[in-house]
Amino acid sequence: MHVYYMYMPNVGCILCENQFYAKPRDLKKGWGKYCSKDCQYKGQHTGEWKNCDTCTNKVYRTQRELKSSRSEKFFCNKSCLAIWKNTHSVKGEHHPNWKFGEAAYRDIMLRYKKNPVCKGCGISNLRVLIVHHIDQNRKNNTIKNLKWLCRNCHYLEHKGKTF
Repeated sequence: MHVYYMYMPNVGCILCENQFYAKPRDLKKGWGKYCSKDCQYKGQHTGEWKNCDTCTNKVYRTQRELKSSRSEKFFCNKSCLAIWKNTHSVKGEHHPNWKFGEAAYRDIMLRYKKNPVCKGCGISNLRVLIVHHIDQNRKNNTIKNLKWLCRNCHYLEHKGKTF
C-alpha cells in the first residue's frame, strides 16, 4: 500500500456509490464526487429525453433548452422541424401578426397591376412607394380607395400627420 493513500479519505461516488479515494484538497473545492469520468459525464446530464414531434425519435434536451422552449415541441433535426412547420403553418387570420388585412393593400395594388408610380410627383421606385387610402380608412381596401404615393407625398397628403 502506498503512503499517500493513508491521507486520502475513502468516499462514495454520488452516482454509482462505488468507493474511491479522493484528495482532501479536491474535497475542499467541492470536487471528488464521482469515481470516474464516465460517472461524471452521466451525473452532469440533467436534461430529459423527449420524443421528436415529427418522427417520434428520442431527442436529448438540456434543462436550458427545456426552459427556453415556448412551444414545448422538440425536433431531432431541421428537416423534421420544416416538415412540422409546413403542416402546421399559420396563415391569414390565424397568424399572430394578423392585422385584419390592413397590410395586404400593397399586395392588392400589385395584384391588380396598378402602375407603381407616385400620383403626386411621378417617382416609380417601388422601394419608396406607399399605398395611400383615399378615405383614410385602413380597413377599406377596395381598389378605388387605394393609390400609390412616395413617402414624401404621403406625408404631405396627411398634412404631416401619418397614421
